[in-house]
Amino acid sequence: MKERFGMVTLKGQPVTLLGNSLKEGDSAPDFHVTDNDFKPFSFASLEDKISIITSVPSLDTPICDLEARRFNQEAAALGENIRILVVSMDLPFAQKRWCAAAGVSNLLTLSDHQQASFGTEYGVLIKELRLLARSVFIVDRQKIIRYIELVKEVGQEPNYDLALDVARKLV
Repeated sequence: MKERFGMVTLKGQPVTLLGNSLKEGDSAPDFHVTDNDFKPFSFASLEDKISIITSVPSLDTPICDLEARRFNQEAAALGENIRILVVSMDLPFAQKRWCAAAGVSNLLTLSDHQQASFGTEYGVLIKELRLLARSVFIVDRQKIIRYIELVKEVGQEPNYDLALDVARKLV
């Protein structure tokens, strides 16, 4: 498996990312994760919408909580042509609990805990911790990646405005 060291840091310390090295213009790989009801979910099953896929280390941490809440709030204004997926290594029941406690219902939280399929296909699996690095991918209706942000420091938020602007322009 491909390894890339030092592309991101966690609390200032470089970490190793495992998996593919994707770039804008690449076909978005399929991935297999679990939804909040422990049902299998495949990215290939989604059709005809623009996808904002964001990965976070854990919804139970302050920055991840803030990010998911922000994207949930933005989702309401984006319309039905754009969907938002939040992928983490959190267990599905923890994601479901978090969504209920946070009042989050405009996005889909997905768990990569079983196979790390998203993490390796999108190259954001942190080897040292088996958590996902913070990232944002915008995928168009034809499943082509149009935007990638790999947040340099895991403890920082992504550039929401830029990601949302790219997604809106694809509609």
